[in-house]
Amino acid sequence: MSVENIKKLTIVGGGAAGWMTAIYLNKVFNSQQPNFQITVIESPDIGIIGVGEATVHSIRFFFAAMGLDENALLRATHATLKTGIMFRNWMQPVAGQMHQYFHPFEQQQLGKDIDMSSSWLLSARYQQERYDEGVSLSAHLIKQGHGPKARQSAPYQGVVPYGYHLDAVLLARFLREHAVAAGVVYLEDTIVDVSVTDGNISSVSSATSCYQADIFIDATGFKGLLIEALQQRNWQSFADALPCNKAVAIQRPHLAGYQPKPYTVATALSHGWAWQIDLSSRQGTGYVYDGNRLTADQAEQELRAWLGPEACALPARHLQMKVGCRQQFWLGNCIAIGLAGGFIEPLESTGLHLINLGARLLSTHLSPGATAQAVRDSYNQAMNGFYQDLKQFIVLHYCLTDRDDTAFWRQARATAVQCAGLPEKLALWRHKICEYHDLAGGYATTFTDENYRYILYGMQHYPQLQLATGEALQQPFVLLQQRVQQALQRTMSHSEYLQQLMPCR
Repeated sequence: MSVENIKKLTIVGGGAAGWMTAIYLNKVFNSQQPNFQITVIESPDIGIIGVGEATVHSIRFFFAAMGLDENALLRATHATLKTGIMFRNWMQPVAGQMHQYFHPFEQQQLGKDIDMSSSWLLSARYQQERYDEGVSLSAHLIKQGHGPKARQSAPYQGVVPYGYHLDAVLLARFLREHAVAAGVVYLEDTIVDVSVTDGNISSVSSATSCYQADIFIDATGFKGLLIEALQQRNWQSFADALPCNKAVAIQRPHLAGYQPKPYTVATALSHGWAWQIDLSSRQGTGYVYDGNRLTADQAEQELRAWLGPEACALPARHLQMKVGCRQQFWLGNCIAIGLAGGFIEPLESTGLHLINLGARLLSTHLSPGATAQAVRDSYNQAMNGFYQDLKQFIVLHYCLTDRDDTAFWRQARATAVQCAGLPEKLALWRHKICEYHDLAGGYATTFTDENYRYILYGMQHYPQLQLATGEALQQPFVLLQQRVQQALQRTMSHSEYLQQLMPCR
């Protein structure tokens, strides 16, 4: 394609959203021959919302496809590995002990005539172990402090699937460096004005410069500077289903001798939940809460009390969260990515995942030629489906609670009605296991029936199965223990892996 025919694609806003989109589209469209001149305009004045980021496991495939060196990525972002999320205190105590369960990224498939989940239920193993302990390797690895990596594991590979805990600000810098090296144009400027002509953005302007392009991508965060200029009242709120709309975050250094955990911890508090994300250099913590029931000062006080005396003098950062998504992510020649397009509270670490989805979907819908409205409609329908699907999965964590200690938790039990079809599914899952076909036909992108079962059975929403069985029911669990021992022998402790990765840590 001749230089004069190359279309200009300008991304306004950096951060993880801007740079993930830039590096991905540049890889897709410009690896063989140039189709788009891709430019990122990043403001030096507007901070990145980055309080420490946990990811889902599929983000590995994004980084690998971009040709990024995994060890370099982990070092640059002070990352650790993540094999799942430990949920604590989401139900009333059990036998005087805090309720907890683990949501890993894998389930072993060891059943023959009967699937392993059904075998676990029919054997009433919930009387002696958690569901995650009965069907996964990861739950046993973390008990021994082991991560997913064997000494001989190839980049982006492990004995079990894994994601990352990383510094989102450092990730954006790392991606920017690689994107620029690959040919993406980087401009440092603050966009303050958007010009619209006939339903398309004709240019964006700073105090000193004007920038024109054929395609604009809005990565300006919650502000949605570009997409809002095209159409206001284009937002659908999820507040009725997910009322947590504020957060307070505190970063704290690791105490002497502390070993970062290879999993995220999500602990339910009085009006929301607190996260703990261990990076190699520090721990990111915070409280996601309902700002209509709790003031910022009350939330900060509760978080500090929960963290303990060592957190008393540490600075806190308060965040407003806009939970929901655009009705139309693609309007005219502008596409909203990341927080500009939508936000689901980070209970299942879906922030970077949604950016990945938006960029990947855009790569199959966008072309250097004219864009038909049918293409925009397809993109908008899919993105809305992704957000609605994730909303339902997050609501699942809340609506199964039996906590009644605050109005927040009493109301949480009623949120299933905000997700079409979820109450009916929950009723069905009292009589049969949750399986693939119960969720098929939707927009599931990373959370399938396997993940739903971890939440359902972790929250003690068990089906009453009626089936005559025999001794063969126990065989999968004998095999699981054999695999657990093999996995423990193969994998390194998480601390050993980090020491090997970053000797000076």
